[in-house]
Amino acid sequence: MASNKEIVLKFYDEFFNKWDKSVIDNYIAEDYIQHNPDVAAGRAGFYDFADKFLALEPHMDIKLIAEDGDIVFVFFKCTVKNGSVNKVVDIYRLEDGMLAEHWDVVNHNVGGIKSVSGNSLF
Repeated sequence: MASNKEIVLKFYDEFFNKWDKSVIDNYIAEDYIQHNPDVAAGRAGFYDFADKFLALEPHMDIKLIAEDGDIVFVFFKCTVKNGSVNKVVDIYRLEDGMLAEHWDVVNHNVGGIKSVSGNSLF
């Protein structure tokens, strides 16, 4: 059986990077709990999000991923078709191999930001 981290990595590849909405039922629990204030709960809410988000033609470049039991943390660079770059951390709770709950932290439009430390944002 795949680890929770492997499940999330496969989901990111198939859904976010290949823009394949047909995989949603394979990964998102029917009663998916959503903590992003702009996305409705449940698998139906995720389908609504998918229509809008995939129209942006996103690409997720995963920088770090970690698993702690049923929790998976993903830190990534999200670039959309207009060139906008977002710095994102997604946190998922998995249950029976499905994404059951989601939290996120997003810094929008960070592409041109220079760090005072000189370190990369990613």
